[in-house]
Amino acid sequence: QVASFQGVAVRSLCTSSPHDHPEHGRLVYKGNLAKAVLGVRFFSYSTSIFNLFMVPYIMLKTGIGFESLLIQAAFYGLIGFFTFITPVTLHVLTKGYVIRLYYKEDMDTYTAITYNAILAEKATVFHQKDVKIPDITKMFTTFYAKTKSMLVNPTLFPNPQDYHHLMGYDKSLYFNFEEEEKEADDR
Repeated sequence: QVASFQGVAVRSLCTSSPHDHPEHGRLVYKGNLAKAVLGVRFFSYSTSIFNLFMVPYIMLKTGIGFESLLIQAAFYGLIGFFTFITPVTLHVLTKGYVIRLYYKEDMDTYTAITYNAILAEKATVFHQKDVKIPDITKMFTTFYAKTKSMLVNPTLFPNPQDYHHLMGYDKSLYFNFEEEEKEADDR
């Protein structure tokens, strides 16, 4: 590639695809809700921080007070509930949302990028054999990588074979009838 940069020719020799990552491998999935998840969680955190600093200030400046200790406890409990529980709930629901998924073919490992509690990207590396599909469909879980629940949208994989390999659907089914008969006899 040759690009003009204010009259100076700049040459770039790049042999890898723009979807390759030197450490994680080839990009096989990109979640379309990554910015929305980040935005909602950031908004929730910022309103909670605002509440922590402004509610005591407003209470002191306006002189709003309650005579009853029970009403005060209920009021502060309600404020505290929305200040702390909302961000924690959002974190629990979205912590497994996969922003990007990389596949390293030579090692047959995946790297899932998710957001952690402080909204930084977190990489989880796992092998295809570590993938477990839940027996019962769960709302925010597509599969488990080791013990961590992950959420992906199967329709967002550009190559369906990548999804099939991730979930183990490309493995052939092998039934050992002798083992089955032996287990049945043992029962």
